[in-house]
Amino acid sequence: MTSDRRLVRWATTSARVVAGSVVAGAVVVGTVAGIAAPWPTLTASPVRIEATPAASDTVLACDGPLLALGRSAEQAGALSAAAPQQVVSGPADSGAVDSALTGSTGDGSGDATALRAQPLGGAPAPLAAAGSATATSEDLIGFAASACRPPLAESWLVAGATTTGANDLVVLGNPGDVPATVQLSVYGAQGVSTPPGGSNLVVAPGTQRVVPLAGLLLGEESPVVRVTASGAPVRASLQASLTRLLLPGGVDQAAPSAQADTHLVIPGVQILTAGGGDAGTVLRLLAPGAAATATVTLVPVGTATPGTPRTVPLEAGKPTSLDLSGVDLGAYAVDITADQPVVAGAWSTTGFGQGADFAWYSPAPRISVPSAVAVAAGAGAALVLTADAGSGDATVTLTPADGSAPLTLAVPDGGTVSTAVAAGVYTLEASTPVRGAVTYSSTGALAGYPLWPANTAESAVTVLP
Repeated sequence: MTSDRRLVRWATTSARVVAGSVVAGAVVVGTVAGIAAPWPTLTASPVRIEATPAASDTVLACDGPLLALGRSAEQAGALSAAAPQQVVSGPADSGAVDSALTGSTGDGSGDATALRAQPLGGAPAPLAAAGSATATSEDLIGFAASACRPPLAESWLVAGATTTGANDLVVLGNPGDVPATVQLSVYGAQGVSTPPGGSNLVVAPGTQRVVPLAGLLLGEESPVVRVTASGAPVRASLQASLTRLLLPGGVDQAAPSAQADTHLVIPGVQILTAGGGDAGTVLRLLAPGAAATATVTLVPVGTATPGTPRTVPLEAGKPTSLDLSGVDLGAYAVDITADQPVVAGAWSTTGFGQGADFAWYSPAPRISVPSAVAVAAGAGAALVLTADAGSGDATVTLTPADGSAPLTLAVPDGGTVSTAVAAGVYTLEASTPVRGAVTYSSTGALAGYPLWPANTAESAVTVLP
């Protein structure tokens, strides 16, 4: 009986082993065959949403009146308004609303103008503004003109000095609805620094804050200030004034540059003195990130024939100056190319005696879309246009907002042209991209500011959830 049970158990176990082996073999064969056989494919397209951001308000902030520092012996650090700014803005159908940027002088006399226009037809409203001021005080003489600009999160001020006789001011305006926190980094002969007086500066909504440049870096001949803002963008500019041997030597409101670039063009730089003991026209250059080599070429206004290029080595983080005097007197476009991003500004003066004035000129961006531009009131106003070499000839139409006859200008490839213009607002349209500036030159008055393109409607963006 016991043998029979053992026989049955052995047979059952053997059968299980055989069956398991067969199943395992089938699984292996099936797996190998499955690997060798083509697998079905499934392609899933990611969810993509095309969205066009709604157009935002067009916001511009102006520099405001010319300011004087330390006129009162009792309050050496107090600011006062030295000359009001006359603002030209438009077009009239933009629906722009004016407001004041307060706080620079504390009594309202130094308030600057801010403008805001709501979108029209789903697109940003065309809006342009510019202002000018003339100082005739014993301690401040000269003419200044500047364009009202949108606030920026980052901007560069390539202008001014903190040596004897200079009394320069960094002006920060916040036309927004929330506070801005601003950092001022100063580049000088020793490199870059962030002084305590330029750290964590809070600019309240609807206000201006003014910082003396000498309080950031004293004794610097060629400073460059980088302005970065968080919380809200700000409108930055630099008011420069100069006194020579107790005689005022001019004043200006220098425009900011938006960013460093490997190709910059400064249109309409006036070279009015032949040089000699003092440089009458100087180009300031800075390679903020890395050492660079810049090539500087002067193109006379009215021609497409460039002058002899000059090569300038740039040490990283340290400004360099180049004397542009020694050429024929007149107006020029200063073309700068570099192998690393750079920032630049040009200074020129009408002379070195009593009643002299000076101007700081900033690079102009390319204008490739119809843009509203403003010409502030002032003697000797001219529109200067230049076309980058290789971009082709450009036909530019300048249409006044007051309905008068448009003006057509031909700008040759690589050339620069100039025409007299009256104060007002215009629409500038170009067949190919151009760069432009408004300049002023008359007896005892010198100024200029670059033209910027319009804030075009936001293009569609792709959202990937």
